[in-house]
Amino acid sequence: MEVYRSVIMDGIAEKGDVLESPTKKGALEYTVFPMRWLVLFTYVVFSISTMMQWVQYTIIQDAVVKYYGVSSFEVYWTSMIFMIVYLLLIIPASWLLDKTNLRVTIIISSFGTCLGAWLKVFSVSQDMFWLSFVGQTVVAVAQVFMFNVPPRLAAVWFGADQVSSACSIGLCGNLLGVAVGFVLPPLLVRASGSIPEIAADLRLMFYLIAGFTTVLFVFILLFFKAAPPSPPSAAADISNSLDSNFLLSLKKLITNRNYVLLLMCYGLVIGIFYAISTLLNQVILSYYPDANVDAGRIGLVFVLAGMVGSVVCGLILDKTHRFKETIVSVYGASAVGMLVFTFTLNCGYISVVYLSSILLGFFLIGYLPAGVEFGSELTYPGPEATTAGMLNAMGQIFGLLITHLYEWMLRSVGDRWANLTLCALLACGAAITAAIRSDLRRQAAQNTSKQ
Repeated sequence: MEVYRSVIMDGIAEKGDVLESPTKKGALEYTVFPMRWLVLFTYVVFSISTMMQWVQYTIIQDAVVKYYGVSSFEVYWTSMIFMIVYLLLIIPASWLLDKTNLRVTIIISSFGTCLGAWLKVFSVSQDMFWLSFVGQTVVAVAQVFMFNVPPRLAAVWFGADQVSSACSIGLCGNLLGVAVGFVLPPLLVRASGSIPEIAADLRLMFYLIAGFTTVLFVFILLFFKAAPPSPPSAAADISNSLDSNFLLSLKKLITNRNYVLLLMCYGLVIGIFYAISTLLNQVILSYYPDANVDAGRIGLVFVLAGMVGSVVCGLILDKTHRFKETIVSVYGASAVGMLVFTFTLNCGYISVVYLSSILLGFFLIGYLPAGVEFGSELTYPGPEATTAGMLNAMGQIFGLLITHLYEWMLRSVGDRWANLTLCALLACGAAITAAIRSDLRRQAAQNTSKQ
C-alpha cells in the first residue's frame, strides 16, 4: 500500500465560508488501496462500451443510408441525439451522483448501455431504422450518468499526487470508446456490399456489442466499489465531511468568474471535437472518395493521439500543478494543429492527412483532462461531478451549435472556410483562457494540510 502522511488543515475560507476538517488538528495517515486500479480499469472499459456507440452509424453513413433507405441527415442525428439527451439530463444525473455514490450511478449507466445495445440487435430489418434510433437514444441516456465520473472517481479513490493522472486515464476511456467507434464499424460493415451482406454485417456488429456490454454489466454488479474504506487525501477527507447542497453548489459555480470563463473555453474545444468527429467521414470522402476505411482509421489515430496527449497533460499537472500555463499552451497548439489539418487535406496524399490528424488530436483532445482538473481546482470543495457536468453540458451546447455550423459551411462554402472558422474559434478560446485567474483552491488545501 502507498501511505500519505499529513495534518489536516483547520479550515479554508471560500467567500466567507469556513471549512473545518473532520479531524481538526490531529495527524492522520492517508492510505490509497490497490483496489483503486481495478475500479479505474472497470470504468475505462465500461466507458469504451458506451462511447463506441456514439459514432457507430455516422462513420458508416454511406452503408446505413444504402441499407435502411434513410437520409444522411437522419443518420447524422444518431450522433446528435447524444448531445441533446445530455443537455436534458445532466442536472438530474449530477444530482444522483452527488446524493448517492459511484456504484449506483455506474450500475444504472451500465444497464442502460446494455439495454440500448440489445434493442439494436432487433433492428437489422430494413424497415427498423426507428428501432436503431430508439436503441441509440437509450445508450445516449446511459452515457449521461457515466460521462462526469472521472474527476469524481479520481478524487474518491486516488491520492493527491495521482488525482490528475487518474482523471486523465478515466477520460481516456471515453476517448478510446470513440476511437473504437471510428475503426470497428468500417471493418465489420462493408459499404460496397450487397443488401444481404450489409444485413449480415450489421447483425454481427450489433451482437458483438450487445454481448460485450452484457458481460460488463455483470462484472460491474459483482466487483465495482463505491469508495475505499478511508479517504486517500486531505482534500477528499474535507470534501467528504461537507454536507452537500446541490442547488447551492450550482449557484457557486455560475457566480465564479474564473469558472464561467473556463466553461466557454472548454465548450469551444468540446464543440470542435464533436464537429470534427461527427463529420469526419464526409470531409475525408470529399477528397478521397474510396477511402471509407481510411476515414475510420484517421478518426482512430486522431483520438489515440488525443489519449496520449491527455495522459501527458495529466502527468505534467501532477508534477507541476501549473494548470493555467498548461491549458493556455495546449489551447494555442490546438489552433496551430487545426491550421495544419486545414491546409493538408487537399495535398493528395492521405498519409499526410493521417499525420496532421495526429498533431491536431494530440493537443485538441489532450486539453480535456487539463480543463476538467482546472475546473475542480477553481471550484473546490464543490462536487467534482457537478463541476465536470456543467463543463460537459457547455460542451454539448457548443457541440450542437458548432456541428450545425460546420455541417452548413461544408455544404455552402466548402471545408477550407469551415475549418478556418474552427481555427478562429480556437484562437478566441486561447485568448479567453489567458484571462482566467489561477485560483488553485484544492492545491491550497493540500499545501495547508502538509504544513
